[in-house]
Amino acid sequence: MPGLFTRSREEVPCTVEVSHRFESLHAHVRFENGAVVHPGDEVLVHGTPVMAAYGEVVTEKRTATITRASRIERAWTRLTGDLEFMELCEFSFSEEVRL
Repeated sequence: MPGLFTRSREEVPCTVEVSHRFESLHAHVRFENGAVVHPGDEVLVHGTPVMAAYGEVVTEKRTATITRASRIERAWTRLTGDLEFMELCEFSFSEEVRL
């Protein structure tokens, strides 16, 4: 567990799935050891980019490094994350054209 001001790193095996189909365009990372990413944590998947041609779903085994946020960073992310979400709420999308 990270300290109050210090970060920790964890190497984990993972599966990367990239879909480039009409029904689904996504990229997912699943940690094989059950690791959970918390607010403020960073994930770096090692290796070359996973590319899927149109109509394909590509699945590859990789290793990822999870850099755990310090307890201060995690608290800050939770506190400011709600405010950033509210910024998204200030915008609306409509079919009306403004000149």
